Amino acid sequence: MSLSFIALGIGDAFSALHYGACLAVEHRDDTGPKWLLIDCPHPIRKMLREGGLTAEAPGLDVRDFEGMVLIHLHADHPSGLEGWGFFHHFALQRPAVVLTHPQVARDLWSALAPSMSVLLSGPERVEQKFSEADFFDVRTFVDETTLGPFTVRCRTTWHHIPTIALTVSAGGLTLGYSADTAFDPALVDWLADADLIVHETNLGGAHTPYPQLAALPADLRAKMRLIAFPDGFDPERLTPGTHIEQLVQGQRYVV
Repeated sequence: MSLSFIALGIGDAFSALHYGACLAVEHRDDTGPKWLLIDCPHPIRKMLREGGLTAEAPGLDVRDFEGMVLIHLHADHPSGLEGWGFFHHFALQRPAVVLTHPQVARDLWSALAPSMSVLLSGPERVEQKFSEADFFDVRTFVDETTLGPFTVRCRTTWHHIPTIALTVSAGGLTLGYSADTAFDPALVDWLADADLIVHETNLGGAHTPYPQLAALPADLRAKMRLIAFPDGFDPERLTPGTHIEQLVQGQRYVV
């Protein structure tokens, strides 16, 4: 058995160099691979294709996923959901499974409805109305849920809008993901038991400044990887002599 992930995107909302933060998590056992997506920025199919080629998972596409987890609604995280939902409905002919917190789900359809709730067809432009359920199987959870081989736990974070941090467990291994958050020692403690932790770092405010992560114990920093950092991010300049590994876009990481 194994648990790993491909860093499909590693950049922040303003990056000119990288796709937005997005992970494709794989659990593999004797029955083969199972995939779970964390967040869905645009252009998600291009991200899957490129990440799959780099990480030796050629052909990785929407159809391969058990579902996805949505951490919050700032546009750099769900901007690919319209295409994700349309592809499921028209190409795969099944709704897309979306796991998220009730506070995130509350506003999901209102964000997507302007482009998805009414579609025009034929020269007469006949209106066909759609609901969220036509495209998405939204499954809300507050503490813990399961999907295929994955057990997903969540905890709300300190951010501008409702946001959830995650742990994803399968095959006896656990990946922790901070999601977008101000520095929160209680959240770090919650993630600390994971075998590998992906933590955001950015300019502060509703995000986590790198010097606060650099001050964590060495054993915790050793199993931490950085994501959603700004272009030109240089941890050595910020805090000389410390080191937390930055994720590389398209690379596979074994938990």
